[in-house]
Amino acid sequence: MKQLRTYLTVVLLAGITACASTTTSLMSGMSLSDEPLTGKFVWHDLVTTDLEADKRFYSGLFGWTYEQRRGPNGNPYTLAKSGDRFVAGMVVEPQPKDGSIISRWLGYLSVPDVSLAVRQNATAGGSAVVERLDISDYVSVAAIIDPQGAVLGLAQSNIGDPDDSQAGKPGRVVWNELLANDSAAAAQFYKALAGYKVDVQQRDGGEYTLLIADGVKRAAILDNPMDGVEPLWLTYFGVQDVKAATAKVGGLGGRVLLAPAADIRDGMQALVVDPSGALLALQQLPL
Repeated sequence: MKQLRTYLTVVLLAGITACASTTTSLMSGMSLSDEPLTGKFVWHDLVTTDLEADKRFYSGLFGWTYEQRRGPNGNPYTLAKSGDRFVAGMVVEPQPKDGSIISRWLGYLSVPDVSLAVRQNATAGGSAVVERLDISDYVSVAAIIDPQGAVLGLAQSNIGDPDDSQAGKPGRVVWNELLANDSAAAAQFYKALAGYKVDVQQRDGGEYTLLIADGVKRAAILDNPMDGVEPLWLTYFGVQDVKAATAKVGGLGGRVLLAPAADIRDGMQALVVDPSGALLALQQLPL
């Protein structure tokens, strides 16, 4: 965990600093809500040790195009576009000498007060990777490790968040799911952090906890089903045909961990890793 914290601190500071100089460009490629959408995951960054391989992977899988930016300190930051909309950022970090995998998708959760959320996390037993940073006059961010060890970005906007007008489209993030050691405890933590309404449902495989904000299902929590994998927020990307998308993964340099299967969520999902080792899920649309 100490090594993870060190790498994430370097990576997130680089990415956040670079993102600060691209805020105007980002806003031009987004449709914003009138008010912040507390409880929504409003942005996602890919931390990668192999930027070029991952760019080819996501371009081949989702049709993404890219725009390169640099922050005031020269830190590179790649913006990914799906159609005419910015959908994610990419931050490159050298591969650790010990060969450990640090590549990951990092989601940013909209909260009313980033500083308060960081304090709440610390009180509950979590820790801060990056304390609050004001990256513009209207956006502040932070990154935390929650009480169970999942890494999460926090975002506070004074002008609104990316709205839901593009929700549920191919090549976009369509869902976020926490794989937790203790789903009940995690639900109570995030209820306090983002004001969610918690709806616990019984599904095949056990309890499935929906996190609802202002009547909208924003995320979910379940007990981690994967041995040897620490708690994490899993990012789901929409595809038109999950079997066809999964069939492309190997040829693009990724690996399939869990292929679509009729007995797992009706065969509508797959779990894969990109060329740098970042874990992601594919979700057939519509949800």
